[in-house]
Amino acid sequence: MEILAFGVQADEKPLIERAFQGHHEVRCLDVFLNEDTAPIAAGYEIVSTSVNAELGARVLEVLAAGGTRMIAQRSTGFNNIDLNVAERLGMTIARVSYYSPYSVAEFAWTLAMAVNRRIVRASTRTRDFDFRLDGLMGRDLHGRTAGVLGTGKIGEAFTRIAHGFGMKLLGWDVAENPACLELGMKYVPKEQLLAESDLVTLHVPLMPETQRLLDAAALRAMKDDAILVNSSRGGLIDTAALVTELRAGRFAGVGLDVYEAEAGLFFLDKSLEAIEDDTLARLVTFPNVLVTSHQAYYTEDAVGQIVEATVRNVLDYRAGRRSENVLVPRS
Repeated sequence: MEILAFGVQADEKPLIERAFQGHHEVRCLDVFLNEDTAPIAAGYEIVSTSVNAELGARVLEVLAAGGTRMIAQRSTGFNNIDLNVAERLGMTIARVSYYSPYSVAEFAWTLAMAVNRRIVRASTRTRDFDFRLDGLMGRDLHGRTAGVLGTGKIGEAFTRIAHGFGMKLLGWDVAENPACLELGMKYVPKEQLLAESDLVTLHVPLMPETQRLLDAAALRAMKDDAILVNSSRGGLIDTAALVTELRAGRFAGVGLDVYEAEAGLFFLDKSLEAIEDDTLARLVTFPNVLVTSHQAYYTEDAVGQIVEATVRNVLDYRAGRRSENVLVPRS
């Protein structure tokens, strides 16, 4: 059986091909799954997708009509999939419930340090042989307060690094993490965390309850000189409201690896096109903002684990087995 994999990055392709070797043939495409590309999957029983695939009702119906019965998504998040429609169509949906939390936590810290110490601006200057220090002053994070919204595996990994920096730790989650408590974290209401934290980082899933968790009011509650990092999901922040706050001169730095309207933009080369998204275009102009294209997970370790889990999901489907990765079971 040949499997069709959408949205495969160049670095990811050899890992996928090697992982499936001896099990199934796999055809890797660099195009992303959406309504325009869905017909390509006609005749493929199993399709693998990336995090930015569009798997709404229309796309699922096209896939089902073409014979697709199983979708193996290569990500933890699944807010892009209409699970109710998939169930109605009799499709099996699986995701990757776990991969290296250190990949995302370490990258979140990379963003935090880059905006705090003005690394991008400094690098750009030195390339032009401008070695002035004007405008490059950062702050020690030792002794300051880190606020972690979401203290699951990734939030815990971020917290351990913050503890190593000697920071005070505030947390917010539906359940307290004992490992974070042992590190000295104090769980507080979200409003208190935002008001007291010098560094705020987001590590919660995107669900209806967390959509725009940081809305205009929440952003206004943060310190004027706070650092904000989001390496989770773009929809957790009201980006238009964030731009308003940035225009008012607020925040020492903002590091974003995700954007709420990233589908159709991230993972693609748009350098020769006019960007129609005015909010994103304005966002990247701020000197204290660093935007990367959803790469926090992108390490050999994490991608390798994602690919291995995807292979297991396919093998489980073929064998009629069910694991914790299955969102919609085989009918």
